[in-house]
Amino acid sequence: MKQAAIADGPELTVVDSKLMKRVFYGFATLALLSVAISLGGKWFGHSIAMAGYTDDPTLHKVVIGKNVIAVPANMIRFNQARRDGIASRLDLYLRYPEMDGYSEAARDDFNHTGSSKDIIFLSFEPQMMSRDMSGRFSPIYSALIVQPGTAGPGGTTVYGFNEKSGYLNEVLVVGKRPGKDPFVARCLSGPSADESLAPCERDIQVGEELSLTYRFPREFLGDWQRLDAAIATEAARVLKTGR
Repeated sequence: MKQAAIADGPELTVVDSKLMKRVFYGFATLALLSVAISLGGKWFGHSIAMAGYTDDPTLHKVVIGKNVIAVPANMIRFNQARRDGIASRLDLYLRYPEMDGYSEAARDDFNHTGSSKDIIFLSFEPQMMSRDMSGRFSPIYSALIVQPGTAGPGGTTVYGFNEKSGYLNEVLVVGKRPGKDPFVARCLSGPSADESLAPCERDIQVGEELSLTYRFPREFLGDWQRLDAAIATEAARVLKTGR
């Protein structure tokens, strides 16, 4: 009777322990994948919002020739350059007159969403010429410009280039500095200038056989003396002792 009762009862199926383990690991894998997707989505969304910028203040030391340039990551333009080590060139960007890098507070300035232009672009690279732009005025630029010039912002004089100069759609902006070579910058002219965020360019010599080229909005020409001093001060601040 007892055996019959057992025989007539519900049939019990023994599940393979290996199958159970596979099911368990499968669910665990899906759970981990879900977490990874969630975190990855948050990271990727943040990456899109930053649009290549970073607000990371970590200091990086970049070596160019005999110079060490110490700057925070949020001043370095390109992601691949945000590292320590040797480089042939270093490109930065910062706000003027604050002279700071990207931050949440400065987002609109770096995204150029307002009507004003506030960003300066800087490039450090090995010196290719014996003279900087100011030093090239008398021996080179003076023979390429059309005299007389016209009055420019901040007491400068603006000169057009002659047809043989090779500087198409550009003008030369010159500011007198008593006892020193003049302030000299080349600026785009016409529609090209209106479309550019930083149509003016100037280079100076810094450090040991290092050239610093900075590009800036034409609106800053009215403040050229303070601008040039601020750039020189910033270069001196970030340049450290050579190797």
